Amino acid sequence: MTETPKRRDTLSIQKVAETGDRKPSRPATSRKVNLERDRTLKQKPEYKKPEKAVHDKPDTPKRKPPPKDRAPRPEREIKEKREVDKAPRIEQFFATCPRGLENPLAEELIALGAENVEKTGGGVGFFGPMAVCYAANLHSRLATRILLRVSAGKYQNEEDVYQGALAVYWHKWFGAERTIAVKVVAQDSPLKSLNFITLKIKDAVCDRFREETGMRPSVQTLEPDVRIRAFLTRDRYTLYLDTSGEPLYKRGLRKQSGVAPINENLAAGILKLAGWKPGEALYDPMCGSGTFLLEAVQMALNIAPGLGRGFAFEKMLRMDKKIWTSMKADAQKSCQPVQALPIFGSDVLGGSLKDADKNLKAAGLREAVTLSKTDILDIEPPAESGVLVMNPPYGVRLGEEEELAALYPRLGDVLKRKFANWRAYIISADANLPKLIRLSASRKTPLFNGALECRLYEYRLVAGSNR
Repeated sequence: MTETPKRRDTLSIQKVAETGDRKPSRPATSRKVNLERDRTLKQKPEYKKPEKAVHDKPDTPKRKPPPKDRAPRPEREIKEKREVDKAPRIEQFFATCPRGLENPLAEELIALGAENVEKTGGGVGFFGPMAVCYAANLHSRLATRILLRVSAGKYQNEEDVYQGALAVYWHKWFGAERTIAVKVVAQDSPLKSLNFITLKIKDAVCDRFREETGMRPSVQTLEPDVRIRAFLTRDRYTLYLDTSGEPLYKRGLRKQSGVAPINENLAAGILKLAGWKPGEALYDPMCGSGTFLLEAVQMALNIAPGLGRGFAFEKMLRMDKKIWTSMKADAQKSCQPVQALPIFGSDVLGGSLKDADKNLKAAGLREAVTLSKTDILDIEPPAESGVLVMNPPYGVRLGEEEELAALYPRLGDVLKRKFANWRAYIISADANLPKLIRLSASRKTPLFNGALECRLYEYRLVAGSNR
């Protein structure tokens, strides 16, 4: 019988049986590798955690504390930087006014905190933070507008002005939702068309907005939110933002106007030039709608002329509402209660007197003024001395030169006979007045009532004399 060959794993099975239930061992080659690996791991030195790092560093000397009388230098520098950051930004402004009022306007602005004041024809330039701009709009009795300069430079053609306007970051001053209007005034400018350069400036403003915000403001010529002013000379342009909006002589008080009204800021300027002070008697024998009277009462009661209106700067992005609210509240507290004052007005025309009465009542100032219907040739002095001021009829107002030629000599006679110890101030565009009134003017000041060139004549009346 042939012997059956043994299977290769029989030995293994038998060996397992002899050694018990142990699992089969790995091949020798595998076991040898593992043993060598284990021997190597055992010979690797054991990792020891280093001692605290503080002992490895050399001892450093302690910093001496700063003197008690001053802060450490780094903190002081930080404090100084914060103070610089908090300092208000200084802007450049230009306040327009009727020609002839530059001197009193400069004094007024200095009193309000303006710096580096410089007078020029038709206005006053100055520097200061935006708070001074707020104060000038609120308190100035003489300014027409407060303009904020945003750009200036030389130009040769329309493209130069366009590029100058395009370089202004208008979107940082007002939003694209605001309406705008552009007005250009030129003096000796070589440009042929002011309408074209006006459109170019408007395009530059809108192009800048589109580039920065993707939107553009709309144009509204009648009542815009933002007024942009450009002034061109022979070779220079200047761009302004009008912070006032409506002219400042629009106080919001006068509801009725007479036949030949005088602007409020010109009336206030004449009172300043006359040297009138609250408490001194004031008489307007041709009061019309009462402009001189309204201005005098506001001065006497310390009423800020801008309290009854709004301003364009209130719509600007950089307006400080906290400062503005506080400023208005202080101005309101400074107002004195309405009371009877030595301020008098009269007119021969009943309609004009009614206008003055309505305007004073609308402003809540009626009880401060005494009104009467009186012919100019029948007037009597309401006090022993004081200031008489008037805007009498002249050719432009009535158009009757013959009547005026007969009135002026008689008016001069009334003033000479009845108003001794008074100072009379008469504004007129009639060149014949100084000849016909037969009084010697102690001073003549050129003024403009709108576009009309006038003179303010001062007469110091003395008893028994024509002077």
